[in-house]
Amino acid sequence: MPSYHGWAMARVLKAMLGLVLSLLLFVPTASAARDDDAYDGNIFALYAGNGSLVPPASTLAESQAAGRTSVLIFYLDDSRTSKAFAPAVSELQRLWGRSIDLMPLTTDALQDRIDRGVRDPAHYWHGRIPQVVVINGEGRLLLDEEGQVPLEAINVAISEATGLPAPEGVSTSLSFNELNTEVLTR
Repeated sequence: MPSYHGWAMARVLKAMLGLVLSLLLFVPTASAARDDDAYDGNIFALYAGNGSLVPPASTLAESQAAGRTSVLIFYLDDSRTSKAFAPAVSELQRLWGRSIDLMPLTTDALQDRIDRGVRDPAHYWHGRIPQVVVINGEGRLLLDEEGQVPLEAINVAISEATGLPAPEGVSTSLSFNELNTEVLTR
């Protein structure tokens, strides 16, 4: 005949197993959607397949001190418009590589921050996202637009800033599922 201690231990183990199984069965599933303003994590990794964009490799001050072209992309991870624009930012990195300093910057850190001058990203941010700013190596502002800025317009400004020819045939993006997007060429 089993002892009371063994019987009580078996009941406790069964109860714990039942609790663990019920927790596993009732865990809410994770979901991400490009067409909402929910926070899903790093939008560049999730919606553009390129998590290497953040954090940026250099600051605006470093880029300008080195006389390099700076491309600022202001965004928020919990913005449907920023999520939709993420593949275009990834495409800029693919097209221009090390020819520019591409700086996707979340605007959370810029909220209510004092403008510290032209080498400070807060100087250029208007309060809307996404926003694209292209500054040449001499500090001249060549592009400052909000919203879904066409790649062609950004490429023209970068070309003017760098002196390199703008890539041709780059068009809009085509979503082939909810999480991945492909940039089409003409």
